[in-house]
Amino acid sequence: MAGASAWERLWTPHRIAYIKGENRPPHTQAGDDCPFCRVPGLPDDEALIVYRGELCFVVLNLYPYNPGHMLICPYRHIADYTELADPEVTEFSRLTQRAMTAMRSVAGPQGFNIGMNQGSIGGAGIAGHLHQHVVPRWGGDTNFITVVGGTKTMPTLLEETRELLAAAW
Repeated sequence: MAGASAWERLWTPHRIAYIKGENRPPHTQAGDDCPFCRVPGLPDDEALIVYRGELCFVVLNLYPYNPGHMLICPYRHIADYTELADPEVTEFSRLTQRAMTAMRSVAGPQGFNIGMNQGSIGGAGIAGHLHQHVVPRWGGDTNFITVVGGTKTMPTLLEETRELLAAAW
């Protein structure tokens, strides 16, 4: 068979929810519409929370770029990095370090992408609540399926990944 019909497809229907904006708050106010305000009120396993600090928490990304993709979030609903108080900056940074250490101990990534998108124009999917991405990387994790198929394969379930990381924390 020639053309696009010759390609086998790996369906990832869970991604369409994210693409269409499901679970994204319609505004930037704190409360039930904000998933990062909502998840701390849930049990850790249900919320995919890996660790709870005093001022910030670590949660698995529901729509990960790679296995083990974590988000560092302050409990306080703020939109901009410059709004973090000094104690929040310290915990935010330390949790980033601990996320990297925990991930290294359970899966041995060869590198990380760490960063945050500020504002909708800056690429933040949930612009109203500050969060930093900690994305583990391995050689070859961007391969033909990702580049050609626009699809990411995930070798473990999010719940299993949360258990591994929480235990390693």
